[in-house]
Amino acid sequence: MTLAAPPERPSEPAGLAVVLGGTGGIGAALAQGLGDRGHAVLLLGRRTQPALDYADEASVARCALQLAERLAHTGESLGHLIVATGFLHGETTSGQRAEPERSWQHLNADSLRHSFLVNAIGPALVMRHFLPLLPKQGPCVAAFLSARVGSIGDNALGGWYGYRASKAALNQLVHTAAVELARRNKEALCVALHPGTVDTALSQPFAKTGLQVRPPAQAAAELLAVLDALPPGSSGRFFDHKGLPVPW
Repeated sequence: MTLAAPPERPSEPAGLAVVLGGTGGIGAALAQGLGDRGHAVLLLGRRTQPALDYADEASVARCALQLAERLAHTGESLGHLIVATGFLHGETTSGQRAEPERSWQHLNADSLRHSFLVNAIGPALVMRHFLPLLPKQGPCVAAFLSARVGSIGDNALGGWYGYRASKAALNQLVHTAAVELARRNKEALCVALHPGTVDTALSQPFAKTGLQVRPPAQAAAELLAVLDALPPGSSGRFFDHKGLPVPW
């Protein structure tokens, strides 16, 4: 059962869409989906110009400043801010290899630092520098890709300590930011989204036989449909790709 859009809320906010992590699998698909709807789309990430690197807060601030200048110059409104970044495995900023921890015996500071940098600290810096650019009236949305494994209430399997903990931290950041954002604009939404298992570099090594793995384009279409259907009062909550609430 998915959420139904109430008549008093427009199907989607108008204006510019900014996608952070827009060169990754889900991020690129979200950007494509928003572009297909007629939105002007701005992609930001480590490989874009200007570059946005979570390890360098000055780069986050520069990108936000350039966006603010663009909005002031063109008269555009920031309708969508989507953060589609995430780290589960791979190379850390120190050059070490990180993998999901199956046991507390596998915990190490370097992997934890990088997980929190990408999954929580970076999005928090985006909140600081980009949320003030959302309009002060009218519908707009800030969406942050989280993960069901970041749910404390849904954790019955254990493992994946760093990823779980950093996504749980992101969820708290989203909820807290939503409280503050509501004081600026009652129609603004700030939500966490679980995209499900998607055929991307992040999830490919862990896709199990029989698990429903969806292509990025399908996942993006589902997530945008969820955002379309969220009614007033949804801000500060956590939803999956079917529009169903996920426990904290």
